[in-house]
Amino acid sequence: MQFFKSMSLFLLVNFAVMLTISFIIKALNLEPVLQNQNINYSLMLAFCLGWGMLGAFISLMLSKFMAKMMMGLEIIDPNTTNPHEKQLINMVSKLCMKAELKVMPEVAIYQSDTINAFATGPSKNNALVAVSTGLLNRMNQKEVEGVLGHEIAHIANGDMVTMTLLQGVVNAFAMFLARIIAALIMRSGKSDDRNHNNNFFMEHLLRFALEMAFMVLGSIVVRWFSRYREYRADAGGAKYAGKQNMIDALKALMNPNPITAEDDREDGLSTLKISNHKNAFLDLFRTHPKLEDRIARLMSNKDY
Repeated sequence: MQFFKSMSLFLLVNFAVMLTISFIIKALNLEPVLQNQNINYSLMLAFCLGWGMLGAFISLMLSKFMAKMMMGLEIIDPNTTNPHEKQLINMVSKLCMKAELKVMPEVAIYQSDTINAFATGPSKNNALVAVSTGLLNRMNQKEVEGVLGHEIAHIANGDMVTMTLLQGVVNAFAMFLARIIAALIMRSGKSDDRNHNNNFFMEHLLRFALEMAFMVLGSIVVRWFSRYREYRADAGGAKYAGKQNMIDALKALMNPNPITAEDDREDGLSTLKISNHKNAFLDLFRTHPKLEDRIARLMSNKDY
């Protein structure tokens, strides 16, 4: 149900985007300019939104497979007799019942000295939770339960779906605006057939540069929402695992001693991890809020 709600919201946003851009073009009287340059903005907008949606779908459907390949995950058998693995399975199972998840996610461990965990998957009924060996070795049971509660909250909130679809919308915007602006710039000057190939190359180069610039700007929106959902997942973790356990888990992440160099394999899943992010360049581009801010939110009992 959460998947279909997210998809309905995504389609509604796309429709609103198309109406908004059409209104802006008409309000600024850009339609005659675009038509004079033989630019069918409606068709281009539909193409970009469709391409962005397709990319989001592909990314979403492959998320678990890519996580397993990139991270070298060791999936734990639910019927394992290993006492440490069994304890982890039981902990996730208990949290899932509290979160009212109908299907328990796959549980995995991966080799990394960093203290981290992440959740991924195309839906609440087809998800995965993974924890690093560094986390298991350096956190006590209550702190581990807090981290797992946070990740289960991500699944229960449908965050993986929402973040993927939001990125798809941002990508579509970047593609559309880059194509429109590049076409207007290149076609505003006079050209002849002798310069056709050169103009074609320059337009594509300009389009690529503009796409990169718009995607950087769009990432500010994506990462703002990512920080918001982290606060929500913290609140969910406090609800499912206990408020003090969630706070203790975040405090454990503030200790610089256990944190070693970032594992390059984790970069592609950075929006799904619980992390210290000490080396963030700018707050605007943080995927996670500062740990002290997250702890303060939990202690203040602020609603999400």
